[in-house]
Amino acid sequence: MSFIQTGRIDLKSDNAIETAGGNTSTFTRVTFPTPFPPGSSVVVLPLTQTFNGPETPGIRIHDVTTSGFLIRLNEVYAGATKSDGKHTTETIGWLAATV
Repeated sequence: MSFIQTGRIDLKSDNAIETAGGNTSTFTRVTFPTPFPPGSSVVVLPLTQTFNGPETPGIRIHDVTTSGFLIRLNEVYAGATKSDGKHTTETIGWLAATV
């Protein structure tokens, strides 16, 4: 049996682009409204809902558990132009489901 939860969060990035794997000090914790059953494998699908800044916001997800996940905006590289990582507030919708 699969379980699904949805939500949204307003995020912005005041930090430089994150390039070090595992450094989650600039991520935001999202807690599910209801924890998934213990032992569940959970996937999170995020999607930008707004278009408030001129650069393309990348979304990074980390540490998905049965109780929540970490998320942050991390602007994407545009060809030879390197992003500074800073981005205005965007609304991110997410869907979490067991697999």
